[in-house]
This record gives sequence, C-alpha cells and structure tokens, in this order.
Amino acid sequence: MNEIEITPHAVVWQAATDFASALAETVQFKAFEQADFHLRKDSDAQQALSAYQDKWRSLEALIRLNALSIEDKQELERLRQVYLTKQTVAAYVQAQADLVALCQIAGNTISQATGLNFATVCGSGCCG
Repeated sequence: MNEIEITPHAVVWQAATDFASALAETVQFKAFEQADFHLRKDSDAQQALSAYQDKWRSLEALIRLNALSIEDKQELERLRQVYLTKQTVAAYVQAQADLVALCQIAGNTISQATGLNFATVCGSGCCG
C-alpha cells in the first residue's frame, strides 16, 4: 500500500494564498482588472448590453422553445454585435482570454508537479 503524505491545512492555505498573491501581480490579471473597470464605467457599452438583455428577456420563452422568428433572431444578433463591437468590450474579452490562458498554464504546471489533474480537482473556473 502506498503511503499518503498529509499536508497540514495551514501549509496548504498558505500555498494557496501565495499563489493567489502571485497571480494578482501578473500583467494578465492587472490588465483584466483594468479592462473590467473600464467596461463597468462605459455607459455606452452598458446601455448596449442592457438593450440586448432586455430584448433577450422579452423573447426568453420563445428562445427556450426554439420558436424565434427570423426577424427576432436577426434583431438579437444585431444587438449582440452592437455590444461586442464596443472597444471596452473587445478589450475586456481579450484581457479575459489572456488571463484564462495564464490560469490554464498555471493549472497544467500544478498538475505536473503534483500528479493530480488540477482542473478536474478544482472544478470549473478559469483553469478548467
């Protein structure tokens, strides 16, 4: 039978805290925070998002039934594109993708070092 090494809770907690602190200092994390801040402050982007969400909510029952008219589908897509083409939205999406990529690399590194599949053990999130 293999011996299992049990690491004290305090050691694991400190390692996780150190990892989170190091992640928070990365260029990718800082860029994501900045992009998130700018997106939340962009009233034009927020209005575009609200228009899309309002339209989606008004059509939600039809969407769930897969019964949208072509016109409603086109209008939803038009509103979605209006939102997605905002500069702050594009910057946010790119910053998010960059942070996810970094987290996946970190997760793979942790998996290789521990022999555990980090993404599976942690469930969904930026690394999974």
